[in-house]
Amino acid sequence: MERVPMTPDGYSKLKDELDRLLKVERPQNIKDIATARAHGDLSENAEYHAAKEKQSFLEGRIQELQTKIAKAEVIDPSKLNTKKVVFGARVKVFDLETDEEKEFILVGADEADIKEGKISITSPVGKALIGREVGDEVTIKAPSRTIEYEVMDIKFE
Repeated sequence: MERVPMTPDGYSKLKDELDRLLKVERPQNIKDIATARAHGDLSENAEYHAAKEKQSFLEGRIQELQTKIAKAEVIDPSKLNTKKVVFGARVKVFDLETDEEKEFILVGADEADIKEGKISITSPVGKALIGREVGDEVTIKAPSRTIEYEVMDIKFE
């Protein structure tokens, strides 16, 4: 089975969501189906069909989360000690064209959230930064433009 790197925080969020689905959402859905079923004719019962549709979604999401958790390889960035950019690194870069500093945290695909500065290690920027050191220049060919960053700082928290 292919392992997927994940931060402790990302792993915890998946476990919390799975726990909520199993202990709260699924039991409530079962009650909703029973209540709708009690209303009689199922062929024209909108509540029943909605509850069954939700059940299908819940079961699919539960399976998806269980698979992601089973494949997860939890890596604690605070325990890493390297001068190179690797999974979990907080990387400060300087955009050589716009003269802007940016900061990224390299995470697994399931944890990526651009608003929080979390980018996937499989994204073009993530791939370009992996293995780099402070002072290295990186060129990334993006659809809109070619981006050139200089790696300013690497931290593990």
